[in-house]
Amino acid sequence: MTYRFTLSTLAAGMCVAAAAAPASAQVEQRRPAIVLAHASTTPQADVHGIVLDDEGRPLAGAVISAFGSTTAFAVSDPAGRYAFRNVPYGPYLLRAHLQGYAPPRARVLQVNRSSLTVSAIALTRHAAEADAVTVLAAGVGGTDAAATAAADADQDDAETHDHGEVAWRLRHLRRSVLKDAAIGLLPTGNEPSFLDAPLANLGRALESSTRIASLFADVPWNGHIDLLTSASFDRPAELLSPQGWPPRGVAFLALEAPTTSGHWTMNGAVTQGDLSSWIVAASFKRAPALHRYEAGMTYGTQWSFGRNGLAAPVLADGGRNAGGVYAYDEWVLSPRVTLNYGAKLARYDYLADRSLFSPRASVTLTPTSDESFTLRAAVSRRLTAPGAEEFMPPTMGVWVPPERTFSALSARTALTAEQLDHLEIAVERAWAGDVVVGVRGFQQDVDDQRVTLFGAVPRTSTGDLSHYYVASAGDFDARGWAVSVSHTAAELVKASIDYSRVDAAWRGRSGDASVLSALGIAAPRADRERFHDVTASLASTVPVTDTRVFLLYKLNSRFANPDATGTSPRARFDLQLTQALPFLSASGGEWEMLIAVRSLFREELLDTSVYDEIFVVRPPKRVVGGVTVRF
Repeated sequence: MTYRFTLSTLAAGMCVAAAAAPASAQVEQRRPAIVLAHASTTPQADVHGIVLDDEGRPLAGAVISAFGSTTAFAVSDPAGRYAFRNVPYGPYLLRAHLQGYAPPRARVLQVNRSSLTVSAIALTRHAAEADAVTVLAAGVGGTDAAATAAADADQDDAETHDHGEVAWRLRHLRRSVLKDAAIGLLPTGNEPSFLDAPLANLGRALESSTRIASLFADVPWNGHIDLLTSASFDRPAELLSPQGWPPRGVAFLALEAPTTSGHWTMNGAVTQGDLSSWIVAASFKRAPALHRYEAGMTYGTQWSFGRNGLAAPVLADGGRNAGGVYAYDEWVLSPRVTLNYGAKLARYDYLADRSLFSPRASVTLTPTSDESFTLRAAVSRRLTAPGAEEFMPPTMGVWVPPERTFSALSARTALTAEQLDHLEIAVERAWAGDVVVGVRGFQQDVDDQRVTLFGAVPRTSTGDLSHYYVASAGDFDARGWAVSVSHTAAELVKASIDYSRVDAAWRGRSGDASVLSALGIAAPRADRERFHDVTASLASTVPVTDTRVFLLYKLNSRFANPDATGTSPRARFDLQLTQALPFLSASGGEWEMLIAVRSLFREELLDTSVYDEIFVVRPPKRVVGGVTVRF
């Protein structure tokens, strides 16, 4: 009751603050407000440049995109100038696009210092002849009058023709069957012809395809293709053992189109094996403005071919499907107040209650003009289905389609969604520009806390790693606080550390408590407990070798002995290594090698239950490797 009263009071206070903020239409566009979360773990820079035409005059409205470890885009102002803010270090493909101008060749830009000015980008206007596209060029849809006019034009320009033998033969080549039929059989008066409709439809189809092609040609597409191999293991020796989990091939395609109105993103990944699966997602982000929004959709599916004995009963109908749509809005009410709100609606076909609605809202206050100090209050409700991590794309890390199946631990218990009500108040302060200190307090109310178990049954050929069980640990309330510090050293290394303390009170046991106890899983240990968590991250960029390293390491006192066997490690990690391959780079493209190893099971660490990662028992390690081609 205290939590719900606090939640209602905060929501009312947020509405009052939003209504009292002086929303002015004359507020100048400014940089996005700082979001109080884990700070970016890569050194960042500001990139400036200018766009000119072939005569050296500035061009306004040109879309400039930088595609690399992230994607940034900007629109040139009336002076032709543009800027990218807070771009992570590393190599980028820089492109410019403006309708009516030929796009220049993409250039490789190495961002390796805090402020960088690039050379001018020159755009050349399209030739008038290239813009004029007619169906007559294909020899379809012409009339005698048109042919006569063309002949007269040829006669008038006869002096300009090449009179050589090769040119004469080219002008007198025999017409194709299609062109002869089009000219000889098309009606010259009012008499009907059986070719009227087909030729008219063909002409319209050619004209439509030309318009569609020109539409996509005007979009500055960026993207990358990942060809990866994924495998899981408990011990390194299993990677070479024929009894281990067989590696799976993964193909991933990402397309991005920054335009003057916003940023389009489309992603897709597919894998093949005894469990075939794929994920697709698309989103649109409005260009930076006082009123910004993001909307998108995701869809994932998995199908089993029956070779996994544990998956066959679960996927009796052949497969599982999950999808979702979301929309989030950011409204700059004044130079000091920013309102964020939105919701996600997800649907899982394997749940009794298939539709899950998750809203959230927050208010960010910036008391100082230099934006070095921020205050944020956030409230959210998040419903998460068991196995959601198999279907929904991750917010960080490598995209991998569903590779595992799952089922309820107890046959008498149905799969139910976990409900999290989260309340948070946080402050953040930047010191000397490269040290950021944050403090936050939070409160959570969770129903049906999930437990994920690997190896809960005797080992089969692939059962331990390709299938897991889910159960409910019950309901609890938690309160805690956290302190985080991030620092950028020598503009090449960025480190952050986050410490949190949590006090939890369990409100009751679930129907799976007896089964968990029989398996030696102590979840939860007691009605009240306290635990500590330390999460550290390190990101480094080596400009000479174009090597990027990212490491996330998580220590939790609850990891010490979450099960009776005591085999779970005290820490979990995520390691990613990216190495550029300049000797394979082609014109307009860039090759990279990627390898990632992780023992963390959850992809998201923010706005989740404090027990989500703790109650993953004996998670296997996953290794992903392959090549990435950026274009």
